Amino acid sequence: MQLFVKDLTVIDFSYCCSQRGIVGESWIVDVLLDGTLNDMKMVLDFAVVKKQIKAIIDDAVDHKLLIAEQCSSVTVTPSNYHDNHEFVDLTSARASYFLQSPSCAFAKLPCENITTTSVKQYLTDIILAQLPNNVQGLVLTLRPEQIDSDFYHYTHGLKLHDGNCQRIAHGHRSKIELFHNDKRSEDLEHFWCQRWQDIYIASEADRVAKSDIQLSSTAENLLTENHQLFAYQAPQGRFDIAVDSKVLEVVDCDSTVELLADYIARQLKMQQPKDHFTVIAYEGVGKGAIAHA
Repeated sequence: MQLFVKDLTVIDFSYCCSQRGIVGESWIVDVLLDGTLNDMKMVLDFAVVKKQIKAIIDDAVDHKLLIAEQCSSVTVTPSNYHDNHEFVDLTSARASYFLQSPSCAFAKLPCENITTTSVKQYLTDIILAQLPNNVQGLVLTLRPEQIDSDFYHYTHGLKLHDGNCQRIAHGHRSKIELFHNDKRSEDLEHFWCQRWQDIYIASEADRVAKSDIQLSSTAENLLTENHQLFAYQAPQGRFDIAVDSKVLEVVDCDSTVELLADYIARQLKMQQPKDHFTVIAYEGVGKGAIAHA
């Protein structure tokens, strides 16, 4: 007997890539369970599927930076500044990134590359270990949202958030809708999606001096004048990141989707002050904010 749940959840995360750098991503999760009927004549109660399995997935990968342990481009070492914190040093073909975060902000997978296949296997092993014995099989489907227009991948962190959004390197795959004088502008959408493709978005308020950044000794030796430095203290711990300027957008606000929509609207308004703009910015799948200028 098989039981399925479509669109169980959406996982929003970032991952280390040897080619693209740190990439924000959003995948929709579908679940198919295979097993015998239990005493309630069910494979598993839908309430358990929707609550327990979703919670397991969220705890394992959602709002985390996913790291392939067998990838030679990235190293993870314990922090010498704080307990239960780790350094991550990534040198990709596109740029180099150096981080410190609480260990809970990272997910380390036993693979060479972060793909839907490797993440699916990682989650399957974790979930099956926590399900009742009558559930004998599990098939996960991880899929990006079907987007017919331009979209972008971005990574950020929200220091004021009391949940997992505070993690300094989590991200999203998002579309955007831009209206110029009430007419949708695909040209403007394309421009911003190109501008923010595989971008790290940082807040100017989180910028720190080199003397205040907390990174690994390897990172300190590899920092260049092109790296910009950001750090903050949040409820889960201390977060630091050094990002190359060519993969960075520094905004004059926090990087909530509300303020990012407003930021884009203000940028457009400054360029054409007599015109009207509406920005519909998405944060991952099916959620976002609207700003007018």
